[in-house]
Amino acid sequence: MLGSVTITPMRSLNNQDYKTLALSALGGALEFYDFIIFVFFSITISHLFFPNDMPAWLSQVQTFGIFAAGYLIRPFGGIVMAHFGDLFGRKRMFTLSILLMALPTLFIGCLPTYSSIGIFAPLLLLIMRLCQGLAVGGEVPGAWTFVAEHVPKNKIGLACGILTSGLSLGILLGSLVSTIMNKSASPQQMIDWGWRVPFIIGGIFGLIAMYLRRWLKETPIFLAIQKRKQLELSKKLPVVTVLTQYLPQTILSMLLTWVLSAGIMVIMLMTPILLQKQFGFSAIDALQGNILAIVGLIISCTFYGLMMDKFTMGKVLFIGCIIAAIAVASFYLSLDNPHLLFITYPLAGFGIGIVGSFAYFMVKVFPTEIRYSGVSFSFNMAYAIAGGLTPLMISFFSDFLSKMAPAFYVVALFVLGALIGLFLLIHNNSERYIAKDIA
Repeated sequence: MLGSVTITPMRSLNNQDYKTLALSALGGALEFYDFIIFVFFSITISHLFFPNDMPAWLSQVQTFGIFAAGYLIRPFGGIVMAHFGDLFGRKRMFTLSILLMALPTLFIGCLPTYSSIGIFAPLLLLIMRLCQGLAVGGEVPGAWTFVAEHVPKNKIGLACGILTSGLSLGILLGSLVSTIMNKSASPQQMIDWGWRVPFIIGGIFGLIAMYLRRWLKETPIFLAIQKRKQLELSKKLPVVTVLTQYLPQTILSMLLTWVLSAGIMVIMLMTPILLQKQFGFSAIDALQGNILAIVGLIISCTFYGLMMDKFTMGKVLFIGCIIAAIAVASFYLSLDNPHLLFITYPLAGFGIGIVGSFAYFMVKVFPTEIRYSGVSFSFNMAYAIAGGLTPLMISFFSDFLSKMAPAFYVVALFVLGALIGLFLLIHNNSERYIAKDIA
Protein backbone atom coordinates (compact mmCIF):
# COMPACT_ATOMS: atom_id res chain seq x y z
CA MET A 1 0.00 0.00 0.00
CA LEU A 2 1.14 3.54 -0.77
CA GLY A 3 2.15 5.39 2.37
CA SER A 4 2.36 2.39 4.68
CA VAL A 5 4.89 -0.22 5.64
CA THR A 6 4.17 -3.80 4.57
CA ILE A 7 3.91 -5.96 7.70
CA THR A 8 2.73 -9.24 6.18
CA PRO A 9 5.48 -11.87 6.51
CA MET A 10 7.09 -12.57 3.19
CA ARG A 11 9.78 -14.93 2.00
CA SER A 12 13.32 -13.73 1.42
CA LEU A 13 15.01 -13.60 -1.95
CA ASN A 14 16.01 -17.10 -3.08
CA ASN A 15 18.64 -18.32 -5.55
CA GLN A 16 16.26 -18.03 -8.50
CA ASP A 17 15.46 -14.42 -7.54
CA TYR A 18 19.16 -13.55 -7.37
CA LYS A 19 19.77 -15.23 -10.72
CA THR A 20 16.91 -13.29 -12.29
CA LEU A 21 18.14 -10.01 -10.82
CA ALA A 22 21.73 -10.66 -11.88
CA LEU A 23 20.89 -11.59 -15.48
CA SER A 24 18.39 -8.74 -15.80
CA ALA A 25 20.80 -6.18 -14.38
CA LEU A 26 23.72 -7.41 -16.47
CA GLY A 27 21.70 -7.35 -19.67
CA GLY A 28 20.30 -3.95 -18.80
CA ALA A 29 23.78 -2.60 -18.08
CA LEU A 30 25.14 -3.76 -21.43
CA GLU A 31 22.09 -2.51 -23.31
CA PHE A 32 22.19 0.88 -21.59
CA TYR A 33 25.93 1.09 -22.34
CA ASP A 34 25.10 0.57 -26.01
CA PHE A 35 22.54 3.36 -25.90
CA ILE A 36 24.56 6.03 -24.08
CA ILE A 37 28.14 5.40 -25.29
CA PHE A 38 27.23 7.78 -28.11
CA VAL A 39 27.20 10.80 -25.82
CA PHE A 40 30.68 10.11 -24.40
CA PHE A 41 32.12 10.39 -27.91
CA SER A 42 29.80 13.12 -29.16
CA ILE A 43 32.61 15.67 -29.60
CA THR A 44 34.58 13.29 -31.84
CA ILE A 45 31.42 12.23 -33.69
CA SER A 46 30.49 15.86 -34.35
CA HIS A 47 33.85 16.33 -36.11
CA LEU A 48 33.55 13.14 -38.17
CA PHE A 49 29.93 13.15 -39.27
CA PHE A 50 29.42 16.81 -40.20
CA PRO A 51 31.25 19.21 -42.57
CA ASN A 52 34.52 20.66 -41.29
CA ASP A 53 33.44 24.21 -42.12
CA MET A 54 30.35 23.96 -39.89
CA PRO A 55 30.65 26.01 -36.65
CA ALA A 56 31.66 23.85 -33.70
CA TRP A 57 28.60 24.77 -31.65
CA LEU A 58 26.26 23.90 -34.53
CA SER A 59 27.82 20.50 -35.21
CA GLN A 60 27.64 19.78 -31.47
CA VAL A 61 23.96 20.74 -31.35
CA GLN A 62 23.24 18.53 -34.38
CA THR A 63 25.12 15.64 -32.78
CA PHE A 64 23.04 16.03 -29.63
CA GLY A 65 20.00 16.17 -31.92
CA ILE A 66 20.88 12.74 -33.34
CA PHE A 67 21.42 11.51 -29.79
CA ALA A 68 18.00 12.90 -28.83
CA ALA A 69 16.35 11.14 -31.79
CA GLY A 70 16.89 7.86 -29.97
CA TYR A 71 14.66 9.21 -27.21
CA LEU A 72 11.98 10.59 -29.51
CA ILE A 73 11.32 7.17 -31.07
CA ARG A 74 11.17 5.37 -27.72
CA PRO A 75 7.39 5.61 -27.17
CA PHE A 76 6.66 3.77 -30.41
CA GLY A 77 9.04 0.92 -29.60
CA GLY A 78 7.88 0.82 -26.00
CA ILE A 79 4.17 0.71 -26.83
CA VAL A 80 4.58 -2.02 -29.45
CA MET A 81 6.88 -4.21 -27.35
CA ALA A 82 4.82 -3.68 -24.21
CA HIS A 83 1.64 -4.60 -26.07
CA PHE A 84 3.04 -7.98 -27.07
CA GLY A 85 4.71 -8.34 -23.68
CA ASP A 86 1.32 -8.00 -21.99
CA LEU A 87 -0.21 -10.43 -24.47
CA PHE A 88 2.41 -13.15 -24.82
CA GLY A 89 4.82 -12.70 -21.94
CA ARG A 90 7.61 -10.49 -20.67
CA LYS A 91 10.53 -12.81 -21.45
CA ARG A 92 10.19 -12.79 -25.25
CA MET A 93 10.19 -9.00 -25.54
CA PHE A 94 12.84 -8.74 -22.84
CA THR A 95 15.17 -10.86 -25.00
CA LEU A 96 14.23 -9.25 -28.32
CA SER A 97 14.99 -5.74 -27.08
CA ILE A 98 18.65 -6.49 -26.46
CA LEU A 99 19.11 -7.90 -29.97
CA LEU A 100 17.58 -4.74 -31.45
CA MET A 101 20.09 -2.72 -29.45
CA ALA A 102 23.24 -4.76 -30.05
CA LEU A 103 23.15 -4.85 -33.85
CA PRO A 104 22.79 -1.07 -34.46
CA THR A 105 25.55 -0.41 -31.93
CA LEU A 106 27.84 -2.75 -33.83
CA PHE A 107 26.90 -1.08 -37.12
CA ILE A 108 27.66 2.42 -35.74
CA GLY A 109 31.20 1.26 -35.04
CA CYS A 110 31.54 0.34 -38.72
CA LEU A 111 29.89 3.41 -40.32
CA PRO A 112 31.79 5.47 -42.91
CA THR A 113 32.23 9.14 -41.98
CA TYR A 114 31.26 12.39 -43.72
CA SER A 115 34.58 12.58 -45.55
CA SER A 116 33.79 9.23 -47.21
CA ILE A 117 30.09 9.40 -48.12
CA GLY A 118 29.01 12.96 -47.33
CA ILE A 119 25.47 13.60 -46.12
CA PHE A 120 24.68 9.88 -46.00
CA ALA A 121 26.99 9.53 -42.97
CA PRO A 122 24.81 11.51 -40.50
CA LEU A 123 21.67 9.99 -42.07
CA LEU A 124 22.90 6.45 -41.44
CA LEU A 125 23.93 7.46 -37.94
CA LEU A 126 20.43 8.81 -37.36
CA ILE A 127 18.85 5.55 -38.55
CA MET A 128 21.02 3.53 -36.17
CA ARG A 129 20.05 5.81 -33.27
CA LEU A 130 16.37 5.36 -34.12
CA CYS A 131 16.82 1.58 -34.02
CA GLN A 132 18.49 1.87 -30.63
CA GLY A 133 15.64 4.03 -29.38
CA LEU A 134 13.10 1.41 -30.42
CA ALA A 135 15.00 -1.22 -28.45
CA VAL A 136 15.55 0.73 -25.25
CA GLY A 137 11.89 1.75 -25.28
CA GLY A 138 11.02 -1.85 -24.49
CA GLU A 139 14.05 -2.72 -22.38
CA VAL A 140 13.84 -0.47 -19.32
CA PRO A 141 10.08 -0.79 -18.57
CA GLY A 142 10.26 -4.48 -19.43
CA ALA A 143 13.13 -5.03 -17.02
CA TRP A 144 11.37 -3.26 -14.13
CA THR A 145 8.17 -5.21 -14.80
CA PHE A 146 10.06 -8.49 -15.13
CA VAL A 147 11.90 -8.29 -11.81
CA ALA A 148 8.94 -6.82 -9.90
CA GLU A 149 6.84 -9.83 -10.86
CA HIS A 150 9.54 -12.32 -9.91
CA VAL A 151 10.51 -11.22 -6.40
CA PRO A 152 8.48 -11.29 -3.15
CA LYS A 153 6.14 -8.31 -2.76
CA ASN A 154 8.11 -6.89 0.17
CA LYS A 155 11.30 -6.87 -1.93
CA ILE A 156 10.02 -5.00 -4.99
CA GLY A 157 11.71 -1.75 -3.99
CA LEU A 158 15.05 -3.48 -3.49
CA ALA A 159 14.69 -5.35 -6.79
CA CYS A 160 13.87 -2.19 -8.75
CA GLY A 161 16.73 -0.37 -7.04
CA ILE A 162 19.21 -3.13 -7.89
CA LEU A 163 18.02 -3.20 -11.50
CA THR A 164 18.31 0.59 -11.82
CA SER A 165 21.81 0.28 -10.36
CA GLY A 166 22.49 -2.23 -13.12
CA LEU A 167 21.33 0.27 -15.74
CA SER A 168 23.58 2.85 -14.06
CA LEU A 169 26.42 0.35 -14.34
CA GLY A 170 25.99 0.70 -18.11
CA ILE A 171 26.77 4.41 -17.76
CA LEU A 172 29.80 3.54 -15.63
CA LEU A 173 31.05 1.12 -18.30
CA GLY A 174 30.65 3.87 -20.89
CA SER A 175 32.59 6.34 -18.78
CA LEU A 176 35.34 3.79 -18.04
CA VAL A 177 35.72 2.84 -21.69
CA SER A 178 35.81 6.51 -22.67
CA THR A 179 38.47 7.23 -20.05
CA ILE A 180 40.60 4.27 -21.14
CA MET A 181 40.36 5.27 -24.80
CA ASN A 182 41.29 8.89 -24.08
CA LYS A 183 44.29 7.77 -22.03
CA SER A 184 45.55 5.08 -24.39
CA ALA A 185 44.95 6.72 -27.78
CA SER A 186 46.21 10.05 -29.08
CA PRO A 187 43.68 12.66 -30.33
CA GLN A 188 44.52 11.71 -33.92
CA GLN A 189 44.12 8.00 -33.20
CA MET A 190 40.74 8.72 -31.65
CA ILE A 191 39.70 10.45 -34.86
CA ASP A 192 41.14 7.71 -37.08
CA TRP A 193 39.83 4.58 -35.35
CA GLY A 194 39.60 4.93 -31.56
CA TRP A 195 35.99 6.14 -31.46
CA ARG A 196 34.85 2.95 -33.21
CA VAL A 197 36.18 0.56 -30.54
CA PRO A 198 33.56 1.28 -27.82
CA PHE A 199 30.67 0.71 -30.25
CA ILE A 200 32.08 -2.56 -31.59
CA ILE A 201 32.72 -3.79 -28.03
CA GLY A 202 29.19 -2.80 -27.03
CA GLY A 203 27.63 -4.65 -29.94
CA ILE A 204 29.52 -7.85 -29.15
CA PHE A 205 28.71 -7.68 -25.43
CA GLY A 206 25.06 -7.05 -26.27
CA LEU A 207 24.88 -10.26 -28.28
CA ILE A 208 26.45 -12.13 -25.37
CA ALA A 209 23.86 -10.65 -23.00
CA MET A 210 21.07 -11.77 -25.32
CA TYR A 211 22.41 -15.33 -25.15
CA LEU A 212 22.54 -15.22 -21.34
CA ARG A 213 18.92 -14.09 -21.12
CA ARG A 214 17.75 -17.39 -22.58
CA TRP A 215 18.12 -18.78 -19.04
CA LEU A 216 15.49 -16.43 -17.63
CA LYS A 217 11.99 -17.76 -16.87
CA GLU A 218 8.63 -16.09 -17.50
CA THR A 219 7.26 -14.20 -14.49
CA PRO A 220 5.04 -16.27 -12.15
CA ILE A 221 2.37 -13.55 -11.91
CA PHE A 222 1.96 -13.40 -15.68
CA LEU A 223 1.78 -17.20 -15.95
CA ALA A 224 -0.87 -17.29 -13.22
CA ILE A 225 -2.97 -14.72 -15.06
CA GLN A 226 -2.69 -16.74 -18.27
CA LYS A 227 -3.65 -19.96 -16.50
CA ARG A 228 -6.81 -18.36 -15.09
CA LYS A 229 -7.56 -17.03 -18.60
CA GLN A 230 -7.98 -13.51 -17.30
CA LEU A 231 -5.65 -11.96 -19.84
CA GLU A 232 -8.13 -11.03 -22.55
CA LEU A 233 -6.38 -8.08 -24.16
CA SER A 234 -6.61 -9.07 -27.79
CA LYS A 235 -9.88 -7.15 -28.11
CA LYS A 236 -8.43 -3.95 -26.69
CA LEU A 237 -5.00 -2.38 -26.72
CA PRO A 238 -3.52 -2.37 -23.19
CA VAL A 239 -2.41 1.25 -23.67
CA VAL A 240 -6.06 2.26 -24.18
CA THR A 241 -6.89 0.76 -20.78
CA VAL A 242 -3.92 2.60 -19.29
CA LEU A 243 -5.15 5.98 -20.53
CA THR A 244 -8.84 5.49 -19.82
CA GLN A 245 -8.72 3.79 -16.42
CA TYR A 246 -5.32 4.71 -14.95
CA LEU A 247 -4.76 8.31 -16.02
CA PRO A 248 -3.76 9.72 -12.56
CA GLN A 249 -1.18 6.96 -12.14
CA THR A 250 0.09 7.64 -15.67
CA ILE A 251 0.48 11.39 -15.07
CA LEU A 252 2.37 10.89 -11.80
CA SER A 253 4.62 8.28 -13.43
CA MET A 254 5.36 10.66 -16.32
CA LEU A 255 6.26 13.50 -13.94
CA LEU A 256 8.62 11.23 -12.01
CA THR A 257 10.19 10.13 -15.29
CA TRP A 258 10.80 13.78 -16.19
CA VAL A 259 12.68 14.18 -12.90
CA LEU A 260 14.63 10.98 -13.58
CA SER A 261 15.59 12.13 -17.07
CA ALA A 262 16.99 15.38 -15.72
CA GLY A 263 19.21 13.64 -13.20
CA ILE A 264 20.53 10.96 -15.53
CA MET A 265 20.84 12.91 -18.78
CA VAL A 266 22.21 16.18 -17.45
CA ILE A 267 24.31 15.15 -14.47
CA MET A 268 25.53 11.75 -15.62
CA LEU A 269 25.66 12.00 -19.41
CA MET A 270 26.03 15.65 -20.41
CA THR A 271 28.02 17.10 -17.51
CA PRO A 272 31.38 15.49 -18.47
CA ILE A 273 31.16 17.36 -21.79
CA LEU A 274 29.94 20.57 -20.16
CA LEU A 275 32.80 20.41 -17.64
CA GLN A 276 35.22 20.52 -20.56
CA LYS A 277 33.42 23.13 -22.67
CA GLN A 278 32.08 25.50 -20.01
CA PHE A 279 34.34 25.09 -16.98
CA GLY A 280 37.74 24.32 -18.50
CA PHE A 281 38.29 20.84 -17.05
CA SER A 282 40.43 18.35 -18.94
CA ALA A 283 38.73 15.35 -20.52
CA ILE A 284 40.49 12.99 -18.09
CA ASP A 285 39.44 14.94 -14.97
CA ALA A 286 35.86 15.27 -16.20
CA LEU A 287 35.60 11.55 -16.94
CA GLN A 288 37.25 10.49 -13.69
CA GLY A 289 34.87 12.71 -11.74
CA ASN A 290 32.02 11.21 -13.70
CA ILE A 291 33.13 7.68 -12.80
CA LEU A 292 33.02 8.56 -9.09
CA ALA A 293 29.58 10.14 -9.53
CA ILE A 294 28.25 7.02 -11.25
CA VAL A 295 29.58 4.84 -8.43
CA GLY A 296 27.66 7.07 -6.02
CA LEU A 297 24.57 6.71 -8.22
CA ILE A 298 24.84 2.91 -8.30
CA ILE A 299 25.09 2.67 -4.51
CA SER A 300 22.30 5.17 -3.99
CA CYS A 301 19.81 3.52 -6.38
CA THR A 302 19.93 0.30 -4.36
CA PHE A 303 19.80 2.22 -1.07
CA TYR A 304 16.68 4.18 -1.99
CA GLY A 305 15.03 1.08 -3.44
CA LEU A 306 15.56 -0.63 -0.08
CA MET A 307 14.10 2.40 1.71
CA MET A 308 10.92 2.07 -0.38
CA ASP A 309 10.36 -1.38 1.12
CA LYS A 310 10.78 -0.05 4.65
CA PHE A 311 9.21 3.41 4.76
CA THR A 312 6.31 5.29 3.21
CA MET A 313 6.68 6.09 -0.47
CA GLY A 314 5.88 9.78 -0.11
CA LYS A 315 8.40 10.28 2.68
CA VAL A 316 11.23 8.62 0.74
CA LEU A 317 10.45 10.66 -2.39
CA PHE A 318 10.22 13.95 -0.50
CA ILE A 319 13.43 13.57 1.50
CA GLY A 320 15.40 11.99 -1.35
CA CYS A 321 14.50 14.66 -3.91
CA ILE A 322 15.34 17.50 -1.48
CA ILE A 323 18.75 15.90 -0.85
CA ALA A 324 19.26 15.55 -4.61
CA ALA A 325 18.43 19.22 -5.27
CA ILE A 326 20.89 20.37 -2.58
CA ALA A 327 23.62 18.01 -3.83
CA VAL A 328 23.30 19.13 -7.47
CA ALA A 329 23.27 22.84 -6.54
CA SER A 330 26.34 22.37 -4.35
CA PHE A 331 28.16 20.51 -7.10
CA TYR A 332 27.68 23.21 -9.75
CA LEU A 333 28.44 26.03 -7.31
CA SER A 334 31.75 24.33 -6.42
CA LEU A 335 33.06 24.06 -10.00
CA ASP A 336 35.07 27.26 -9.72
CA ASN A 337 37.30 25.28 -7.35
CA PRO A 338 38.67 22.33 -9.38
CA HIS A 339 39.94 20.59 -6.23
CA LEU A 340 36.37 19.95 -5.08
CA LEU A 341 35.31 18.12 -8.25
CA PHE A 342 36.09 14.66 -6.89
CA ILE A 343 34.09 15.38 -3.72
CA THR A 344 31.01 17.22 -4.91
CA TYR A 345 30.44 15.25 -8.12
CA PRO A 346 30.18 11.87 -6.32
CA LEU A 347 27.84 13.48 -3.76
CA ALA A 348 25.66 14.76 -6.59
CA GLY A 349 25.66 11.27 -8.08
CA PHE A 350 24.58 9.77 -4.77
CA GLY A 351 21.90 12.45 -4.40
CA ILE A 352 20.20 11.75 -7.71
CA GLY A 353 20.14 8.04 -6.88
CA ILE A 354 16.65 8.68 -5.51
CA VAL A 355 15.56 8.04 -9.11
CA GLY A 356 16.26 4.36 -8.45
CA SER A 357 13.09 4.27 -6.36
CA PHE A 358 10.80 5.78 -9.00
CA ALA A 359 10.33 2.41 -10.70
CA TYR A 360 8.82 1.11 -7.44
CA PHE A 361 5.95 3.55 -7.82
CA MET A 362 5.42 2.73 -11.51
CA VAL A 363 5.27 -1.05 -11.16
CA LYS A 364 3.00 -0.82 -8.11
CA VAL A 365 0.29 1.36 -9.62
CA PHE A 366 -0.58 -0.77 -12.69
CA PRO A 367 -2.16 -4.28 -12.50
CA THR A 368 -0.51 -7.28 -14.14
CA GLU A 369 -2.74 -7.26 -17.21
CA ILE A 370 -1.46 -3.85 -18.31
CA ARG A 371 1.61 -3.33 -16.13
CA TYR A 372 4.18 -3.53 -18.92
CA SER A 373 2.12 -1.17 -21.10
CA GLY A 374 1.42 1.25 -18.24
CA VAL A 375 5.07 1.53 -17.19
CA SER A 376 6.25 1.63 -20.80
CA PHE A 377 3.84 4.33 -21.96
CA SER A 378 4.43 6.57 -18.94
CA PHE A 379 8.20 6.17 -18.92
CA ASN A 380 8.83 6.34 -22.65
CA MET A 381 6.43 9.15 -23.48
CA ALA A 382 7.87 11.37 -20.77
CA TYR A 383 11.44 10.39 -21.62
CA ALA A 384 10.84 11.05 -25.32
CA ILE A 385 9.74 14.61 -24.60
CA ALA A 386 12.33 15.34 -21.93
CA GLY A 387 15.10 13.29 -23.54
CA GLY A 388 14.44 14.80 -26.93
CA LEU A 389 14.46 18.41 -25.77
CA THR A 390 16.87 18.40 -22.81
CA PRO A 391 20.18 17.92 -24.69
CA LEU A 392 19.30 20.67 -27.16
CA MET A 393 18.08 23.08 -24.47
CA ILE A 394 21.00 22.49 -22.14
CA SER A 395 23.54 22.82 -24.96
CA PHE A 396 21.95 26.04 -26.23
CA PHE A 397 21.35 27.72 -22.86
CA SER A 398 24.81 26.78 -21.58
CA ASP A 399 26.45 28.35 -24.63
CA PHE A 400 24.38 31.52 -24.88
CA LEU A 401 22.79 32.26 -21.48
CA SER A 402 24.55 30.80 -18.45
CA LYS A 403 26.89 27.95 -17.74
CA MET A 404 24.78 27.34 -14.62
CA ALA A 405 21.71 26.54 -16.76
CA PRO A 406 22.04 22.76 -16.20
CA ALA A 407 21.95 23.26 -12.42
CA PHE A 408 18.84 25.47 -12.58
CA TYR A 409 17.04 22.88 -14.70
CA VAL A 410 17.92 19.83 -12.62
CA VAL A 411 17.31 21.48 -9.24
CA ALA A 412 13.88 22.73 -10.39
CA LEU A 413 12.86 19.23 -11.43
CA PHE A 414 13.99 17.59 -8.20
CA VAL A 415 11.93 20.19 -6.34
CA LEU A 416 9.03 18.95 -8.48
CA GLY A 417 9.85 15.41 -7.35
CA ALA A 418 9.80 16.55 -3.72
CA LEU A 419 6.36 18.13 -4.27
CA ILE A 420 5.07 14.82 -5.66
CA GLY A 421 6.37 13.09 -2.54
CA LEU A 422 4.68 15.73 -0.39
CA PHE A 423 1.43 15.24 -2.31
CA LEU A 424 1.53 11.51 -1.62
CA LEU A 425 2.27 12.16 2.04
CA ILE A 426 -0.54 14.67 2.51
CA HIS A 427 -3.22 12.78 0.61
CA ASN A 428 -2.04 9.27 1.45
CA ASN A 429 -3.97 7.91 -1.52
CA SER A 430 -2.85 4.31 -1.12
CA GLU A 431 -6.20 2.67 -1.79
CA ARG A 432 -6.67 4.70 -4.94
CA TYR A 433 -3.31 4.10 -6.59
CA ILE A 434 -1.83 0.71 -5.73
CA ALA A 435 -2.77 -2.26 -7.94
CA LYS A 436 -4.37 -4.99 -5.85
CA ASP A 437 -2.37 -7.87 -7.32
CA ILE A 438 0.94 -6.38 -6.20
CA ALA A 439 -0.02 -4.41 -3.07
